[in-house]
Amino acid sequence: MFGLDRKDLTLFLVVVALALFAPFLLNPFPSDSGLAQFNAGYPDLMQRFVIFGIFAIGFNILFGLTGYLSFGHAAFLGVGSYAGVWMMKLLTMNVIPAIIISVIFAGLLSALIGWISLRRSGIYFSILTLAFAQMCYALAYSVLTPITGGETGLQLNLDDPRIIGASQTAEGNIPVPHLFGLEMNQTWQLGMGGWEFTFSAGYYLAAVVMLVSFYLAIRLFRSPFGMMLRAVKSNQQRMNYTGLNSRPYTLAAFVISGMYAGLAGGLMVAMDPLAGAERMIWTASGEVVLMTILGGAGTLIGPVLGAGLIKYLENILSKINKGVLEQWFAVMPDGIDTFLVTIVYPFIGKGWHLTLGIIFMLVVIFLPGGLVEGAQRIGKLFRRTRKPAATDDPEHHPKPQPHVGE
Repeated sequence: MFGLDRKDLTLFLVVVALALFAPFLLNPFPSDSGLAQFNAGYPDLMQRFVIFGIFAIGFNILFGLTGYLSFGHAAFLGVGSYAGVWMMKLLTMNVIPAIIISVIFAGLLSALIGWISLRRSGIYFSILTLAFAQMCYALAYSVLTPITGGETGLQLNLDDPRIIGASQTAEGNIPVPHLFGLEMNQTWQLGMGGWEFTFSAGYYLAAVVMLVSFYLAIRLFRSPFGMMLRAVKSNQQRMNYTGLNSRPYTLAAFVISGMYAGLAGGLMVAMDPLAGAERMIWTASGEVVLMTILGGAGTLIGPVLGAGLIKYLENILSKINKGVLEQWFAVMPDGIDTFLVTIVYPFIGKGWHLTLGIIFMLVVIFLPGGLVEGAQRIGKLFRRTRKPAATDDPEHHPKPQPHVGE
């Protein structure tokens, strides 16, 4: 079905179910419960889950298949965002043209950077991509300010010369990004007992794009092209000795990966029409590396899981402050509650990066395959291997064969 074997189809259907029921799965606690602060079902965070999942899927095509570690993928994310905002300023607030132009511009930039950087491999390739990304960040931040908006970023204005559609609404506001009239910030509420579920048009658009991107990644992984990329990762020098030129394959993987990043940037603009140079800084490139490694480099669903984990920690764990901890440990005896708050506080709030670092260290040491390997180990614990029971019934034993001559 869909050109997938049974295993890949099952995985794809699982991802479809997770994306479809995310508003329910990410709101496990009632809204009036003290644990409601751990819910992640509000639209903004769900959109970040799927958008950065697309970003990580694309990066995994390069790093997971070819072994080329890029530290500059945030440049394509930023370029895609800028291109998307300019499309909305000049043409239309419909998100489709913005997403398309984001992918195109990111693909062009990745072709240029990849053509130069792929002349080297290993750490030299990584440093080259980092240098190009920092150059793009510097250009966007301080040199190309008429195009990028500089420090304040690029955003929509009331006097934008929009060709298709009005520059401002009848109320004098900036139009909202839409999909053929369906506004991306439109939401629907569903109350069930103490639970409050929010369904967002923007989230489901991003989820559909993520599912299409995930499906294409599966097909690419299982294709002959994907096998060639695995050969590059396994032993590129031996592959070149056979007479096959690996560079066109690695360049194609680099461009495809960059276009995925541009797609994520375009979706960011579709949800919030704003682009800034901070999306191109080196820490943003390092973040997608962490997502891929935490989830499981070279796996299909791993980067999506890694992106969800990091964005959850960033948006949920970072909001837990000292006052919340004091409420949690208020039932403890005096002195002990203060001690526990003092111990835990450095790992939450602004110190959430410390928790992320510890998790990353533990995963690298004990789960080199990331969260996917952890799930596989748990599955093995619950998988029972049945052995045939021994019996003393002579009918179940083979009869001895007579020797020749007997």
